[in-house]
Amino acid sequence: MNVDLESLAEATSGAIGSLLSTTILYPLDTCKTKYQAEARSHGLQKYKNLSDVLWEAVSTRQLLSLYQGLGTKNLQSFISQFIYFYGYSYFKRLYLEKSGYKSIGTSANLIIAAAAGACTAIATQPLDTAASRMQTSAFGKSKGLLKTLTEGNWSDAFDGLSISLMLTSNPAIQYTVFDQLKHRVLTNKPNKDDKRKSSASLSAFMAFLIGAVSKSIATVLTYPAIRCKVIIQAADPDESTSEKKAKSQKTVSSVLYGIWKSEGVLGFFKGLHAQILKTVLSSALLLMIKEKISATTWVLILAVKKYLLLQRGKIKNV
Repeated sequence: MNVDLESLAEATSGAIGSLLSTTILYPLDTCKTKYQAEARSHGLQKYKNLSDVLWEAVSTRQLLSLYQGLGTKNLQSFISQFIYFYGYSYFKRLYLEKSGYKSIGTSANLIIAAAAGACTAIATQPLDTAASRMQTSAFGKSKGLLKTLTEGNWSDAFDGLSISLMLTSNPAIQYTVFDQLKHRVLTNKPNKDDKRKSSASLSAFMAFLIGAVSKSIATVLTYPAIRCKVIIQAADPDESTSEKKAKSQKTVSSVLYGIWKSEGVLGFFKGLHAQILKTVLSSALLLMIKEKISATTWVLILAVKKYLLLQRGKIKNV
């Protein structure tokens, strides 16, 4: 079986980086998601600031509830980042081999990143929806993954899929900017071993800085769609509400109209500062961790390959 080892190394290091960054920043992510999901009703607003969500958890002695849905989020994050980094690396290498170019342009990079993102969104949408519902449930009342997924019909598990597909432009923009900046930095950086480009890595600080810049640009450009998706996937604020009423609020058009009517144009950017804070830190940590472990991952995979080849040789000799 012919396996693209470089793509596998990229996928593994990316998934591990995602797992660690998600866990470290999860309480902030929960506060951010609950703050974004709140739609103003009749001029009333429960959370005026991001800190109000944290204070609610503290005052109700539900600090551990800031981690509700962590297992599901980690599972979704690990799988999605593995699929994304593998697809992105594989499609990029395939493009370079077929085209004969030595480097990839910005336009091609965007298309490849969007294609990898679309595959990721479709494969992990049920987990993404479940994680959002668990995070936005009342503190201490979050349900398990299986119960959350089986509450409605199968189509409910894919709430927000259309927006998720549209939001593939977010990582496409992010990783394109990151790759281009990384390429420029490494090009200007003296490399003692040019033959080992696969293991070339940025310093931790530079990876963090470039990751923060690239994610900030992507977040600002796509934020209205991000908030719309959060509201669509959020758990119902009142369990006693009828299913028909809840479903009518889950369509893209009704959410967009509701935000416009109750909050105006600025409502589309409610929580932007929280989103930037969380996503920039998360992505910067992810890319920083990925950059620092990618070389090690590459060496381990090569070692495993060598071991398997030796074992195969012994079996043939027998």
